[in-house]
Amino acid sequence: MINVNYLNRFFYRALTCFAVLFFAAAMANAGPPSSDCVIVLHGLGRTEASLAKIEKVLTEKGYRVWNEEYASRDADIETLAENHISIGVHQCEEWNAVNIHFVTHSLGGILVRQYLQTNTIDDLGKIVMLAPPNHGSEVVDHLQDASIFQSTMGPAGQQLSTHKSSKPNTLEPIPGTIGVIAGSANSDPWFAWMFTGPNDGKVSVESTRLSEMSDFLVVDNGHTFIMNNREVIQHVLFFLEHGKFKTDRQSNRFYNETSRRKKQENRDHR
Repeated sequence: MINVNYLNRFFYRALTCFAVLFFAAAMANAGPPSSDCVIVLHGLGRTEASLAKIEKVLTEKGYRVWNEEYASRDADIETLAENHISIGVHQCEEWNAVNIHFVTHSLGGILVRQYLQTNTIDDLGKIVMLAPPNHGSEVVDHLQDASIFQSTMGPAGQQLSTHKSSKPNTLEPIPGTIGVIAGSANSDPWFAWMFTGPNDGKVSVESTRLSEMSDFLVVDNGHTFIMNNREVIQHVLFFLEHGKFKTDRQSNRFYNETSRRKKQENRDHR
């Protein structure tokens, strides 16, 4: 004779085990409900591998990181921003992220600004921009009419001049807590003649600034590999947690002293 009580206990335990396994799988896919997500965006002509180091550090600190390549030379800024960032935001939402942060290099920062012109992120966290051409690049000013530049840098590259009508200069202020890190070491000496002040080889220090930024930092690094510098990564981590850069900002002394000397020279020539 079948023991009804035994069968009841068996099915109850089986159902309980199934429920636990199902819940565990759902949590694994969604991620910890208290975790923050960071969307990492590389620059023009680069790939997600250029930000692999900072992705690794962010992951080790407990962030869920979305770092995917986009075809930066195949479309204009508007198209790149809408098509790529929307995927990252959706993934962060799938992970049940409490906050959605951004860490960007170069063009990546302009994509975030463009995306937030027409989109709202309810859980928008902090934004850290590394070497962003927020007012364009002097290099583009000099090279944008060259056919080789047009063919290699694509439509987005053509939009990054310092002209007042360029894409970076016509974007409206964006929400969020924003930190900007600029480089002052020229990593591309062949472009040095294109600049009149401190620069990172691609973008001048002044061009990286934003009126709505919460904090600003200048480091002694070039444009190409600024994201791999250990000090820079530590500043990024600190900003994501505190909304400001570290107080021991000796790197800024270079920029402040250079600005002081330049102002003095201008007064002397009057």
